[in-house]
Amino acid sequence: MLTNFSTDPVFTPEQVLENRGRVAIFIDGSNLFYAALQLGIEIDYTKLLSRLTEGSRLLRSFFYTGVDRTNEKQQGFLLWMRRNGYRVIAKDLVQLPDGSKKANLDVEIAVDMMALVGSYDTAVLVSGDGDLSYAVDAVSYRGSRVEVVSLRSMTSDSLINVADRYIDLDQIKESIQKMPRQGYTYRPLSGIGLMDEQEE
Repeated sequence: MLTNFSTDPVFTPEQVLENRGRVAIFIDGSNLFYAALQLGIEIDYTKLLSRLTEGSRLLRSFFYTGVDRTNEKQQGFLLWMRRNGYRVIAKDLVQLPDGSKKANLDVEIAVDMMALVGSYDTAVLVSGDGDLSYAVDAVSYRGSRVEVVSLRSMTSDSLINVADRYIDLDQIKESIQKMPRQGYTYRPLSGIGLMDEQEE
């Protein structure tokens, strides 16, 4: 039996993925929205969940986003998300001096990643925010794998350096985008419209 070890092939990336165990997904909604804008695609969140899980056992999928309580279309989207496999963590948008609106959910993402360590084997972080590097490093030291998924041009090197695996959204966009409808041209909305056009 021992002699077989010398002839066994090195594990391929695909074989490594077979050992992902229980997967927990943490999606920075704003970061993903702007990445999709840069790619010129509209995300199909059902396909996204399937692609990120990759056949592994899903523990839970979190979606973190800023919300405008007066935006009915956005509220409808979030309701759809809750009913289709996502645990939505929402925070009211704050108006900044320059007129833009923002809700920073880095702390919420980091706390949830740490709080659930031990319940999952692999964390999939959909964000390029370097502020999350410390949390990713801490999760790794606790024994969980961390995969980072984001657009390369929007991803901090420090985040890639502490991740066990990095996936560029540009490489998987075909498998996570909504199919364009006949006669429909995609025109992304500006501003805070993170969810403004997802719930058709």
